Amino acid sequence: MARNTSRVVGIDHISIRVSDYEKSKAFYSKLFAFLGFELSDDYGTTIGWTNGRTRYWIALAEGRKSRPKTYRIGDVGFHHYAFELRGRKDVDALQAFLVKEKVRIVDPAAEYYDDYYAVFFLDPDGLKLEGMKYGELTARRKRKPLKKKT
Repeated sequence: MARNTSRVVGIDHISIRVSDYEKSKAFYSKLFAFLGFELSDDYGTTIGWTNGRTRYWIALAEGRKSRPKTYRIGDVGFHHYAFELRGRKDVDALQAFLVKEKVRIVDPAAEYYDDYYAVFFLDPDGLKLEGMKYGELTARRKRKPLKKKT
């Protein structure tokens, strides 16, 4: 049996289709500026941002005028996209930014799993996005010095 030697080393990019290109471009431009992404390329009908490791692209959905459709969480396909942040304070800062920008938050910043802190929100088409930090408390506990016995 042949062994596959190809290995994924990361996720390079995601590309999503949007119903209103200008509205989504404005939304993601603000969000990505806040998250530290920079514009990578703008082709007029497709635009992408990068933080040096990950790229996120949007383009207008095909057939939008003849077949309008709004995404619903639970549809086949994309469920959500998670941005890993540096710490829990960054999750809280993201939530404050989202509130200021009047972005719909579907699940506020909280601990959703053991040592998994996140905020979940929607883009203009209802695509679910997440800002999260996993393992911060565990890492903090591991860094605590042991008390010396005297």
